[in-house]
Amino acid sequence: MPLTTVDTAVASPQPSHLQALAVIREHLAAQRQAEAAAARLEAERVQALTRERDLFAAAVGPVMPLRKTAAPVVARPRPAARARQRERDEAAVLDESISDEFDVESLLETDEALAFRRRDIGPDVVRKLRRGVWALQGQLDLHGLRRDEARVQLAEFLRASARAGLRCVRVIHGKGNGSPGREPVLKAKVRSWLVQRSEVLAFTQARASDGGHGAVIVLLRPQVGPRSAPTSQPD
Repeated sequence: MPLTTVDTAVASPQPSHLQALAVIREHLAAQRQAEAAAARLEAERVQALTRERDLFAAAVGPVMPLRKTAAPVVARPRPAARARQRERDEAAVLDESISDEFDVESLLETDEALAFRRRDIGPDVVRKLRRGVWALQGQLDLHGLRRDEARVQLAEFLRASARAGLRCVRVIHGKGNGSPGREPVLKAKVRSWLVQRSEVLAFTQARASDGGHGAVIVLLRPQVGPRSAPTSQPD
């Protein structure tokens, strides 16, 4: 039986369907072009970064990464504790314990050595000091100091010597050759200051070999403890 016109029309695609397929193909082609263009841009960006990195590496040269280590902690010793109030109290005592107005002449012996001893100290102690029975364990030189400086230095020296357990020390005051009128100003002052110090038991002018008129030998009070025994020579 021969085909009819109607059957032929049904077998052939409609024009609207062909247009829709064409639109889809165009959309897919545009999408592929956009993806290709994005891929090219990404590849170019990666290549540029690679070139920059290679140029920097070539300019800097080989490098080593830094190790992340903590800095060593240095242990610093703490400063020794200082009794500041005690130091201030002792400084005040030093300043007040020695006076320039003290009259010492009545306490000194009348010989030319102008020796001194406490009331509970026998005269033989002064004689031993003159003969050098006690060995000298320390000395203080007051040459070139002003009166106030000498007074403070002497007080500090006597206090430190007594604490150290020293028994016999020498104080060099000079002969006064460089003083105005060649008067030994410190000589009289030193004797006055020594009498006022509780650490001092006795003193006398030094022998010629130990300074003569320019020095005085001082016997200090013994301290309680193993270091209190005097260092002396046999009579």
